[in-house]
Parts: sequence; C-alpha cells; structure tokens
Amino acid sequence: MTVQVPHGGRVLFIGDSITDAGRDRSCGDDLGTGYAMMAGAWFTARHPAHRAGFVNRGVSGDRVRDLRARWEADCLALAPQVVSVLIGINDTWRRYSENDPTSATDFARDYRHILESTRRLGARIVLIEPFVIPLDEVKRAWREDLDEKVDVVRRLAVEYDATLVAVDELFQAADVDSRVWTNDGVHLTPFGHALLAQQWLRAITPAA
Repeated sequence: MTVQVPHGGRVLFIGDSITDAGRDRSCGDDLGTGYAMMAGAWFTARHPAHRAGFVNRGVSGDRVRDLRARWEADCLALAPQVVSVLIGINDTWRRYSENDPTSATDFARDYRHILESTRRLGARIVLIEPFVIPLDEVKRAWREDLDEKVDVVRRLAVEYDATLVAVDELFQAADVDSRVWTNDGVHLTPFGHALLAQQWLRAITPAA
C-alpha cells in the first residue's frame, strides 16, 4: 500500500536523531543531511510540478514519550497531509546505557496516542520500523528489547491503516559489510541514509 501525496501537500518527517540528521533548528525548512532531505529531494526531482513541501521535526535522543509530549506543536500545528514517523531505537538504547527501559506496553501506549491524534487530523501515516545494525555482540544483544518494539510498530501499522516502511531487515539483506551503512549500529552513513530514503520513496506516490 502506497501513500498518495496531494498536489501542494505537506509531508512531515518526525522522529529521533536518524531523522534529525543535523538539521538547523533556527530554520524551520531545513531538512538536515539525512534520509528526509534525500527523500524530499528525490521526490521533488521526479515530480517538480507537484509542489509538495517537506518538513523535518526530528530531535536527537527522542523516545516515543518525547514525541508524545511535543506532538501538538511539532505535528498537529503544522497540519501535514502525510506524517512519517521513525522512533524506537532510543527506547531500547536507554535500557542498556542508563538502565532506563521502556516496556513494549508503554511504547505501544504512547505510540498509539500520537497515531490517534494524527488520524483525527486526517493525515496519511507512514511508519518506519526502528532498527539496529549489529556490528558487535553488544548491539546484537539489543534485539531482545528492540524486536518487541518492531512488532508493536508493525501491529500499529495494520491497526491504523498506515503504510509500513520495512527497514529492520533491509540493511542485513544487502550483501555488503554493515559498516557501509553505519559506524555505530544506529546512526547512518550517507549511504545508509540513501538506502533508507529509497525504501521510503517506494511507499510514496504523488496523487493524480
């Protein structure tokens, strides 16, 4: 199932550091240097007359509870027609780095809250799976926690008739050294961002 972007529509990318990608917070139109910028640029290059607008509200370090806290200001107030969400890796990471876990139940509760309000807005929803690229045994051990959150995102995509961008296995399926895509297992290289942007674009089409 693909999401149609209406002519002149606004597409919002929102999430954590992978979406943030160093965007300039003083410039509301800055898309950063990651997949959001690449996807917006490629979409516009392919469909320049469509006049779609792209906005990035990724914030480095965010968990789903942080998205919920800022959803009114950083999503609903912008009145986007398409909302693309990538969140979850920090909900796993903090369990191991700070002994501050987010249960799958709490993750689902807060994620469902933002999707409910987004559905009332009338926006189409794109959900990107959280992912980790297991460069070492430490990151591989994160699967125990992250797998539950990936499952939550998949179930919510069905529940809310959202388009799922499946990336959790994407990087593993590519037959190359994983360090092509990432230096730490989480944050993407330019090549990793490009692969994610291409996968995202497969789920998006301009409305006729």
